[in-house]
Amino acid sequence: MNHTRRNFLKFLGLAAAGLCTATAGRALAVSAGAGPSPERGAEALKAKHWAMVIDTKKVGTKEAIDVLAKACHTAHNVPNIPTRQNIKWIWAAGYEEAFDQANPYLDEGLEKREFPLMCNHCTNPPCVRACPTQATFQRPDGIVAMDYHRCIGCRFCMAACPFGARSFNFMEPRPYLDPATINKEFPTRMRGVVEKCNFCVDRLAHGKQPACVEASAGALAFGDLSDANSEVRKLLREHYTIRRKPALGTEPSVYYII
Repeated sequence: MNHTRRNFLKFLGLAAAGLCTATAGRALAVSAGAGPSPERGAEALKAKHWAMVIDTKKVGTKEAIDVLAKACHTAHNVPNIPTRQNIKWIWAAGYEEAFDQANPYLDEGLEKREFPLMCNHCTNPPCVRACPTQATFQRPDGIVAMDYHRCIGCRFCMAACPFGARSFNFMEPRPYLDPATINKEFPTRMRGVVEKCNFCVDRLAHGKQPACVEASAGALAFGDLSDANSEVRKLLREHYTIRRKPALGTEPSVYYII
């Protein structure tokens, strides 16, 4: 019994040492600038609770969503890996996959419509609670952000996220980036790191709207949910909207005009 207990304690010690080594290695290897709080200029956009409203009637095809994804992925150096393990921050899905609601009598327009999916920046994010290193954390303005320096690749956050909004770099992503289009103001990642949409915290810090919003030609709106006069609140008053999997109680900050 004592021998077994001693081996178990030895295993725990080795595991802890390995965790510290992995964290330090990633901190050195990941490009600079991936920290939790991008340096904000005087023109930085601020809110108490950032939220997004998507008009699915205006961006309801895969082609239209691909435009959003391209803008997002270019701004954040998201690699295009031609395998099932590809990284995605924004992607297209049908109604049943997006909202987990099977309906054999669905309106034909909704049945054929594609919906842009991304991290929902939940008010009650289970991914934050699941992360053992605080690599995933929630900012005071509601954005669920990531510090790539802290990510140890355990993928607990992926298991906790009910929306499939996170991708894991199973392989080195940098060879799949075009050197001519790399955004040097945003860090590239390495193998073994999880990543996802960050509501463009890096752009907000410099007074810019999220890349997908700029590319949407008015189909996406972004603003302060706590401000009754903001554009997102105006749209929520004037249109019927739904959120993904509301019964789970995560309180997504992304709303869809149907």
